[in-house]
Amino acid sequence: MKRNTYIGLPILFLAVTLLFTHCKKGDTGPAGAAGPQGPQGEQGQTGATGAQGPKGDTGTANVIYSNWLDVTYTADTNLNGTTIDTLGYYANITASKLDSSILTKGEIKVYLNLNTSSDPVVVPLPYFDVQTLISINPTFVVNDIFLYSDVDASTYTQDGSKYLQYRYILVPGSVSGDLIVKPPNWNNYKEVQAYFGIKD
Repeated sequence: MKRNTYIGLPILFLAVTLLFTHCKKGDTGPAGAAGPQGPQGEQGQTGATGAQGPKGDTGTANVIYSNWLDVTYTADTNLNGTTIDTLGYYANITASKLDSSILTKGEIKVYLNLNTSSDPVVVPLPYFDVQTLISINPTFVVNDIFLYSDVDASTYTQDGSKYLQYRYILVPGSVSGDLIVKPPNWNNYKEVQAYFGIKD
C-alpha cells in the first residue's frame, strides 16, 4: 500500500511538467469593437498667449500738416498827425482743417524755417530772439492762423533759394489720447517730424 502511493506521486509530477513544457502561447485574437466616445471637454477655454510681435511704426492718422508756405506780412500802421507810425507786421495763413474741435481739444503748432529748404534751421512759434529782440507770435481761430511780428518776417528769395517759410501742424484731440508712446517735444521740430512721419 505504501509502495503504490510512493510510485503515484512521481508519475503525477511528471505529467504536470510535460503539460506545461509542451504548451505555447496561442495567436493574438482579433481586436475588439471600439468603445463609446468619451464626454467632450469644456468649451470656452483660452489657449496660451502667443509671443508679442514687433512694435509697429508710429501712425499719422488724423494728423494734418501743411507744406512749407510762403507768407507775406503787411505793415500795421497808425496815423499820428501827419506821420505814419509802423507798430508791427501781421500776416494770415489759411488752414481750412483748423476747426473748433482742434481749437478746444487738439494741438496746433507753427514752425518757421529761418534758412533754406536744403539747409533748414527750424524754430517753433512763438519765436523770440534775445539778441535782436525780434518776436513772432501766432493766434489761432477757426480756419485761420494769424501771425504778428515786430519786423517784416515775409518769405523772400535770395540766390534762387527761399528763406522764412512757414509750416503748421494740426493734431486732433482724439489722437493724443490714444497714443501709447510718449508724445514728442513740440519745440523740437525734428522730433515732431520724426514722430509723425512728416515729409520735408
